[in-house]
This record gives sequence, C-alpha cells and structure tokens, in this order.
Amino acid sequence: MRLIIRSGGESAMAEWREQFRVHAPDLEIVSWFDDVDPASIDYALVWAPDHGRLATFPNLKLIISAGAGVDHIVSDPAWPRHLRIARMVTPRTETEMAEFVLTSALMLTRDLKRAIDQQARRHWELYDSLRVAADVRVGIMGLGHLGIAAARLLAKVGFPVSGWSRGATTLPDGLPSYAGPEQFPEFLSRTDLLVCLLPATEATRGILNRDTFAHLPRGASLINAGRGSHMVTQDVLDALDSGHLHQALLDVFDPEPLPPESPLWTHPQIIITPHCAAIPDRQERARHTAWLITANERGEALPNIYDPARGY
Repeated sequence: MRLIIRSGGESAMAEWREQFRVHAPDLEIVSWFDDVDPASIDYALVWAPDHGRLATFPNLKLIISAGAGVDHIVSDPAWPRHLRIARMVTPRTETEMAEFVLTSALMLTRDLKRAIDQQARRHWELYDSLRVAADVRVGIMGLGHLGIAAARLLAKVGFPVSGWSRGATTLPDGLPSYAGPEQFPEFLSRTDLLVCLLPATEATRGILNRDTFAHLPRGASLINAGRGSHMVTQDVLDALDSGHLHQALLDVFDPEPLPPESPLWTHPQIIITPHCAAIPDRQERARHTAWLITANERGEALPNIYDPARGY
C-alpha cells in the first residue's frame, strides 16, 4: 500500500519515512511533491493540499487530516466527497490542548501579562493578583474530545467549569452544560473566562463578536484556541478597549500567519501564541495514521470522522 504525505513540506519527508519505518514498515511512503502514478495511491495524509489534487487519486480509500481540523481540506471545491476524512485527534492531542487551556487560564487568572510587560520595561511594580482558580468561572464553547479534556483538567485544578455546544452534551463529573442558541446567553452570563474550542463551520464563523461579548460579565477574559474564523477582530479590540473584556489569549487567526501590521500584536491586553495549542509530533501522527490505515483495511469503525452535515 502507498501513503502520500503533504505535511511539513519536502524537508519533513525524511522524518516521516523514519517514523513510518517504525510504526508501519510495510507501508510505502510517497512525497506529495514526487511525480507519482495517481492510481497507485491508497491513502493520503495531508495538511492544506493543493486544490484539485486529491480528486486525481482514483483508488484513494481514506483522507487523513494532519491536524484536528478539516477546513484546510474541505475548502477545496473539488475534494472527493465520496471519501471519508479522518481528523487527527489522538490522546496526546487532547492532553496538549487541555494543558494549553489550563496554562492560559492560570496566566490570565494571575495577570501574568502585566508582569511580562513590566519585565520588558525593566520596571518593578508590585500589583495585586489575588484571584485563584476557584474565583474564575470558565465557560468552554465546544464540547468535543478536546473541550471535554480541557473541562476535566480545569475542574481538577479548581476552576468552576461549564460548557456550551450546539447540541446537548453531557460533561463528566456532573459539570453543567448548555446547548443551542436559546441557552447561549445564560451560559455566557455565568462565564468569567470564555474558552473557544469550537470547530470551524459556517454556523460558528464570527461567533466571537460584540453580541457574544455583551452577554459576558464586565471584566471577563477570552481564550481562543479554536479557529481564527471564529473571531471578529475589531469586536475583540473594541471589547478590550472598552474594558468589557479584560484580557485575551489568542492562538488562532485569520489569516495565518498573523500579518505584522495587525493591531493584535501590540495590544497591551493581548497575549499571542502562534497556533501551537495542540500539535502532535510526527511520531504520534505516524503512529495514529498507521493505526487508522490498519483499522480501515480490517473494515473497523474509525473515530473522529468528518461529518459534512455537522461541519466537523
């Protein structure tokens, strides 16, 4: 069997081949950038594939996203809709995202941005940072595998956690959850720190906007580790400037990379990270890809398959 890979560029192929020699030694690895017979390709592991290319592989059995999202694939008007897309959601992905959200929540709770700024100016000024986790109600938008993992870890540390999703979802340990547009305002009104882990769909595009922020208590904070398309940038800036939002930690943007001229870079109440919340290393992705291919060849059910009707 042949697996074609487009993830990390040509320079990553040596490492991909090394990892698959360990996890799937019988699998032939082909670079996306090689001149290959399209009919010889059985599987594709891709990130942002060139539009139209996936449709040229007549014997393709499964598309595997190199990340948790699939918008980089389904944005191709010609992607082969008869094929399933497996999302790269692994136990390590869940751990990475949960730890990123916890780290971010603690940074915002203790106002560490202020200390970092003071360090950059070599300025010593004592300031109050008296809140602890139990004082900050965290609301998580998006209750898939990543959202549930984040909720569980935050609750263990002592944050009061609730969640919201489009459809009814039960959170572990009896944590409160809300669903649908009818319960969205109530969910927001009880949230001091809003965490966005929603999938990228037309229904969630621009959901981090002035109307959403207006339902949050004044002085709330924001973590966006979902997608850049969720955020209306000017509305975030306006909410911060008015004081309705106190701080924001942003990991995802539209476009990416974030342009140097973006005002987000220099806003004093924003912490920026470069879309690094949850990126499984190539060893983990190779292991998971090998498992997906083996399971698919056996006719077994595969987890985290993209559902076009839901948009994720």
